[in-house]
Amino acid sequence: MHKNDQEGGFISHLTELRKRLINSFIFLIIFFVACYFFAEHLYGFLVEPFAKAVKDDGTNRRLIFTALQETFLTYLKVSFFAAFFVTCPFILMQIWKFIAPGLYKHEKTAILPYLILTPILFFLGGMLVYYLIMPLAIKFFLSFESSGISTNLPIQLEAKVNEYLSLVMKLIFAFGISFQLPVVLSLLARVGIVDSEFLKTRRKYVIVIIFAAAALLTPPDPITQIGLAIPLLILYELSIFSVKFIEKKNLKNNDA
Repeated sequence: MHKNDQEGGFISHLTELRKRLINSFIFLIIFFVACYFFAEHLYGFLVEPFAKAVKDDGTNRRLIFTALQETFLTYLKVSFFAAFFVTCPFILMQIWKFIAPGLYKHEKTAILPYLILTPILFFLGGMLVYYLIMPLAIKFFLSFESSGISTNLPIQLEAKVNEYLSLVMKLIFAFGISFQLPVVLSLLARVGIVDSEFLKTRRKYVIVIIFAAAALLTPPDPITQIGLAIPLLILYELSIFSVKFIEKKNLKNNDA
């Protein structure tokens, strides 16, 4: 009887998980189709940093595509990217509804802020890319253009539609995921894997790891690498304060 109850409970959990996954998938597909009708405008929004960076250089700029299907596939990628970004809170809510019934009240109180903070930090990372890193990086790369006086032929950028999108998406995901550092370290502190003293003593190693990660996750230029490394260092220091706060709160609860 006990075995049958366990099997029934396991099947009910799988059924609930299937329901949540299907809901998330349907929601994502609906927004994907809706976003495709605005794909050109969405892509135009992503191109705006490039347009602003080159508008004063006195040349006629354009984005090109060299394969018949390139722009179509690029618009599909833009639509999926936008749909995933919009549905991310809904997906997180579905995850929460799946795990919440199995948690105690204090566990719910502990986890819920992280589910809220995760998309906010990702959004802040994307905003940093869009409004600061991309304009600086574009101007840096354009500085290597040549009029042809010393190179016999002019060297001028002819950016491709899909390559520009790939660069923007890579940077947004790199910054958005990297900005989850406080969430990860705080969760590790809650389960007792790290503490504030551990994070302090490992600071010099973390600095090296952060700059190495920035070099791997971003294009090979100092603008984007430093632009990712410095916010991560700041977030690491903020994480130490967050872990300290968690330790004090846990100590207070234990004394009570």
